[in-house]
Amino acid sequence: MTPPASPELLVARVVPDVSGLDRQFDYLVPDKLRDRVGIGALVRITLNGRRIGGWVVGVGPPDPTLAIDKLLAITKVTGIGPSQEVIDLARWASVRWAGPLRAFFVSASPPGAVIALPAAAFGGVVPEPVHHGARQVLAGGGGVLRLPPAADVTPVVLAACTLGPVLVVTPSVHQARMVAIRLRRAGRTVAVLPNEWAAAAGGVDVVIGARTAVWAPCAGLRAVVVLDEHDEGLQDERQPTWHARDVACERARRAGVPVMLVSPCPSATAVASVGVNSVFRPSVGEERAGWPIVEIVDRTREEPWQRSLATSALIRHLRDPQRQVVCVLNTTGRARLLACRSCRAMQRCEACEAAVAQHDDGQFACGRCSKVRPPVCQACGASAFAALRIGVTRLREELEAAAGRPVVAIDAKAADTEAVPDAGVYVGTEAALHRVRRADTVAFVDFDAELLAPRYRATEEAFGLLARAARLVGSRAGGGRILVQTFLPKHEVLDAVLHADPGRLMAKELQRRAALGFPPSGALAVASGSGAAEFVGGLALMSVQAAAVSDGTYLLRATTWDVLSQAIAATPRPRGSRVRIEVDPPRI
Repeated sequence: MTPPASPELLVARVVPDVSGLDRQFDYLVPDKLRDRVGIGALVRITLNGRRIGGWVVGVGPPDPTLAIDKLLAITKVTGIGPSQEVIDLARWASVRWAGPLRAFFVSASPPGAVIALPAAAFGGVVPEPVHHGARQVLAGGGGVLRLPPAADVTPVVLAACTLGPVLVVTPSVHQARMVAIRLRRAGRTVAVLPNEWAAAAGGVDVVIGARTAVWAPCAGLRAVVVLDEHDEGLQDERQPTWHARDVACERARRAGVPVMLVSPCPSATAVASVGVNSVFRPSVGEERAGWPIVEIVDRTREEPWQRSLATSALIRHLRDPQRQVVCVLNTTGRARLLACRSCRAMQRCEACEAAVAQHDDGQFACGRCSKVRPPVCQACGASAFAALRIGVTRLREELEAAAGRPVVAIDAKAADTEAVPDAGVYVGTEAALHRVRRADTVAFVDFDAELLAPRYRATEEAFGLLARAARLVGSRAGGGRILVQTFLPKHEVLDAVLHADPGRLMAKELQRRAALGFPPSGALAVASGSGAAEFVGGLALMSVQAAAVSDGTYLLRATTWDVLSQAIAATPRPRGSRVRIEVDPPRI
């Protein structure tokens, strides 16, 4: 029988910094460390004979049932870590995205040891002008702000600063640094994450950074702003596949402060969270002025299987020595689409309008909603089809011959800091839109591959590409141009961008998602790995539908995220299994 624990003893519960170990352990707190071991402290512990790091998530007297004499002691406190507020948020996220706490704690911790925090530093009165639309959104308790691509976001953030300290999340570190420079010029004190973690915890006007900044400390938080909330850079592609926008909304809700989601093309999830009628949009003239001129190259009169992608409209831009042109073909390999040889119509799913692929048995199958139909053209009833194949390498050679000047291919695998050679024409995947810093024309040489992609978010992702291109070329007043080559000139995405009105697309998109049960009208996850079949069998008893999409991989569907995440959390992993769960993966 274990003797009663001494009331003077103190025990800390620690989450070890070990990949693949999702457990918590108790450790004694030595007397010499009592003043430094608190919630969120970063410590060193011994586990299985190894000295490792960890996070303290609880401190208190020992449980009477514990064998105190068998507990090891914390060996060292290395610094300050996430607050109780962020730890609680991480616990919520670990259930929402079916991931270990460690993954979120890593994002919430400083890059180096922080022993003490600097004094708070605030900039005083917020200068004018501030964005009137942002002020209106914040006054209403938060919401979605539609902002054209060419608009300056500085007045938007300044509007949030009128409430007090603000946490700002952006899709990229480069964007965060650029915004921070402008805010400092406006007299705001700014901490850019991750390197200025300590200043953020000490207190500044604006805490800003890329995706992981949503876990950063922000002393006296009064508002949360997410810039370009539609951008896929806000979602982690590794498991757990958490999304900074959703974490920001939950953090703001828990703190009782407004959250403002800013985007030139708000996502369906953002719009659904506030309602279509609660999205603030600028005037028609202001929004239209913030978009460049969009030129649609209708290729429906051409043979869709012809080899050349250098249309006469594109060649005019390529041969203009005064224009810097970026050509985008958003695939690193080959894209395959099917076109009717009789009427040239692109073959699409009648349910969700994604491109269909032809299986070995000859049937057409949709990769987005899994609907299968006979290989018959919906437009004319013919049964002969052509497969369209395109590749970046051959496209570069083709463009160079047409342009009469060098064409540089952008390597999607190269680091963002790697210098891009000077050239008048560039070609590559959408990485070119991030690595080239200026362009007069952005040409999407085969935009149908984006419009008809099997992913359920394909239409809003396609619009997001156009918005990114619009920001690169600038407003119509500066001569910016976007060239879109397509066999679908009347597609709803192109209609919306021609009118500089994302709302024309979103109403239809929300209806389609509701009809098909896709988020935000449902919840999705993918289970794979050894033991996935047995794990999925347990989920079938908990209001979760499961369907095999390939050998050992299953698509899970539920009515809400709460139902799905709670079912996943309540279903034990089979012994010895290596089940991988991706909640709302970005590429499904």
